Amino acid sequence: MAENTDDLKEIFGADAAGLPQKDWEKRLKENEKTATSFPASDAPAPAPIVQEQANKPKTPKNRGNFWFFVLLLAFCVSAVCGVYLTVKPGMSCPDEIVTDKPVLSLNSSAKDNSGAGIAWIKIRGVIAESDNQSPWARPSSASYISKSVREAAKDKNVKAIVLDINSPGGTVASVQDIYSEILSAKEQGKKVVALFRDVAASGAFYIAMAADKIVAEPGTITGSVGVIMQAGNVVGLFDKLGIQVTPITSGKYKDMGSAYRPMTDAEKALLQDMVNDTYSQFFAVVKAGRPNVTPEDLAEYTDGRVFTGQRAFNLGFIDKLGGEETARLLAGELAGLKDPKILTRKKEGLRELIFSFGSGMESKNLSKQLQSVSTPRVSYLWAY
Repeated sequence: MAENTDDLKEIFGADAAGLPQKDWEKRLKENEKTATSFPASDAPAPAPIVQEQANKPKTPKNRGNFWFFVLLLAFCVSAVCGVYLTVKPGMSCPDEIVTDKPVLSLNSSAKDNSGAGIAWIKIRGVIAESDNQSPWARPSSASYISKSVREAAKDKNVKAIVLDINSPGGTVASVQDIYSEILSAKEQGKKVVALFRDVAASGAFYIAMAADKIVAEPGTITGSVGVIMQAGNVVGLFDKLGIQVTPITSGKYKDMGSAYRPMTDAEKALLQDMVNDTYSQFFAVVKAGRPNVTPEDLAEYTDGRVFTGQRAFNLGFIDKLGGEETARLLAGELAGLKDPKILTRKKEGLRELIFSFGSGMESKNLSKQLQSVSTPRVSYLWAY
């Protein structure tokens, strides 16, 4: 009992020896309940297996978020690099001749060209004044082409201009505007050579009449000297849908050519007279631009037909058969440059490169299609 008493004193204190048995047994039970709570200094050492697990490297709980962040960072870095490579200043043009697809982009005011050379201006697609107001559209309207010709005419380093044409023609006023700018450039001492690619018909042929010389491939499709005006008619469709349009006009011819009613014979006669007048302007331009063509051939081949570059060369409508190298050398010969180089400037900006598809996409929307049907246009255009 004494031995037990000493144990009780050690566990419960010095006063435990005088307690009744039931009291210290109660204290013993309470002590057992709280036996797991040890002071920091008396805490038992963890088991070896627990210590081994503690020494293992911990796995990140947010591994998915980590890899998402890495991929996002990589994307941002690649995007920044792509923008930098697009807009960074290009290397200066060497003194050697640039013959690999030379193009002059006249949308920069840079004046770092060294020596005299040739301005190379592309004319692509239907020639018309764009009504696309999108800020992301590529500048490619007729007024933009005219501006390019004006800038080339003012550049003292430019001694000749090559018009690189691949177009079926365009609207009358737009074609005539570019034609006038080319004549103005010639008055300022610039020599002009027109290069026909796959197609250079109607309005594109009209523009080339202002050039000093014309070059085309034997298989080029050209000609189509004439005027076309197409007026749509949706009367049958509207009748099926139960739609009626009632115009209120100041005169009987104000809605002439409307797509919402049949055209009268008097209206057809008036429109035909306008087309004939526009054609006479085209014919006069061809006659002045190709004085070596015989009157008989001129009358026969200006009826709207198309013909090959080979036939055009035989008739005198073009001066040489060949491609861009032939056009380059011919332009240099006219300008007195023995081995002319293509002058290059700052390329298109980032906005035009990224959103170059804007014009084509917007031109296909429904409102544009309805407008083209309801509003007739007089065009120097090969309707193929």
